[in-house]
Amino acid sequence: MGKLYLVPTPVGNLGDITLRALEVLKEVDLILAEDTRTSSVLLKHYEIRTRMESHHKFNEHRAAAGVCDRILAGMNVALISDAGTPGISDPGFFLVRHCVAAGVEVIVLPGATAFVPALVSSGLPCDRFVFEGFLPVKKGRQTRLKALATEERTLIFYESPYRLVKTLEQLAEYFGAERPCAVCREISKLHEETVRGTLAEVAQHFKEKEPKGEIVLLVGGCEDEGKNKREQAC
Repeated sequence: MGKLYLVPTPVGNLGDITLRALEVLKEVDLILAEDTRTSSVLLKHYEIRTRMESHHKFNEHRAAAGVCDRILAGMNVALISDAGTPGISDPGFFLVRHCVAAGVEVIVLPGATAFVPALVSSGLPCDRFVFEGFLPVKKGRQTRLKALATEERTLIFYESPYRLVKTLEQLAEYFGAERPCAVCREISKLHEETVRGTLAEVAQHFKEKEPKGEIVLLVGGCEDEGKNKREQAC
C-alpha cells in the first residue's frame, strides 16, 4: 500500500517551500496539482520531474475513489494546490476523507498557509480565532454575517479583490463600522501590504486605492469593538 502526502507550497515567494516538501515531491510516483500550469513553474524551478495530473474542485468528487485505489495498489501520491496547504479553501478534503475511510496513511507536511502570517501581523488577538475561508457569494451570505456578528474571537476570511470593498461595507453594516480589522494582501510577495483600521476606514482606503492580489481579511471579535470604545473614553 502506498501513502497520500499533502504538501504545502509557497503562497508567494518560491523560497518558502521546505526541504522535506521538495524531497517528497521528488520521490513520490505522482503529483496531483490543482492547476498543472501553475505548479509546473514551481516544479521546474526546483528541477522536479515527477509526473503530474490535475486534481481540482471540478473533478475531485469523482476522482477521489480512483486515486485512493491507486494508492491502495502501491502508488505514493502527493497532493498540492496552487498555493498554501491543500484542503484549506482548496481541493483536498474529499480525497483525504476517502483515503482515511479506506485505511490509507495520510501524511500532512507542515508549511505555508496564508492566514497564519496574516493573523500574526494583523495586530488583532491571535490566541483565539475563527477561520471562515470565503463567505458565501449569494445564498446564505446575510445569514452567515448575522451569525458571526457576535463572535468574540478574531475572524479570518479569504476574499477576492473584486469583492473586498463590498465585503468590508457589509461587515461594517452587520458588525459596526468601528470594528477593528486588517487587510493583508500579497503575502510574501514583492508588493506585500497590510492595511489596518476600522471597517469603515479600511473600506474607504480601498475605495480610493483599488485592491489587487491575494487577500486575507481579518476582523476583531465583538469584544474588541467594546474594548476600543472603552480605551477611547479613557
